[in-house]
Amino acid sequence: MSNKSKTNPLFQVGIDISDRECLIIGGENESEEKCIRLIDAGANVLIIAEKLTPLLTKYVEVGVIKHRVDPFCEKDLENIVLVINTVTNNTQFTKDLYQLASKKNILVNSYDVPAYSNFGMVALVRKGHLRLSVSTSNTSPSLSSRIRQDMDDIFSTEEFLDFSEILAELRQNIRVRISNREKRFMLLRSLVTQFKIQGEIQFPKHWQEDFDEILRCQNKNCEDLLNICKNCPLNSETNS
Repeated sequence: MSNKSKTNPLFQVGIDISDRECLIIGGENESEEKCIRLIDAGANVLIIAEKLTPLLTKYVEVGVIKHRVDPFCEKDLENIVLVINTVTNNTQFTKDLYQLASKKNILVNSYDVPAYSNFGMVALVRKGHLRLSVSTSNTSPSLSSRIRQDMDDIFSTEEFLDFSEILAELRQNIRVRISNREKRFMLLRSLVTQFKIQGEIQFPKHWQEDFDEILRCQNKNCEDLLNICKNCPLNSETNS
């Protein structure tokens, strides 16, 4: 296997963007997922795009978000605290936007281009009050997505949602009734002492051999599925 590559794990934080102005450029599927997360966090969202997905169109119609068709200009960054750029076919625009936003101390994320981003958007599990982020330090977004999917299933039960909701109520109740900080912490910790997540990781069969095969491969035609090498691990994927 190859040597470990240098990565940037980033610093994981939560940002309060409630009632703050946020901008999304692009209106395709990636914009939709990012928009939902911004709305969930209470942001005021403006999308600049020629076309929108059906869901984003519905959001505009009911007044959840704002939409503009005109091309982006520097004035659009006024009062903006965060920009998400999902345009993938214009490298120069992505670079210019990043430099412009950075000069104004605005957070900017360029989809699938870490070099032109000053914050990352990790895979996110959203269930009830739970927000569980999953990151592979930009080394494998597909792995982050798979982990998120499984975590999403685990925390989708009605019992967990009820458990977390009642815990939230209990915390507020206890904060009012018990003035001693240490006693509050002891009581709250006791409520989750027996809460556990149990499971195991299932790896793909022959993953080490398959990974080595791909790393050794010199074929430049992987984009053409008809020309996949005979022993390529992709054969089992496309024929399954």
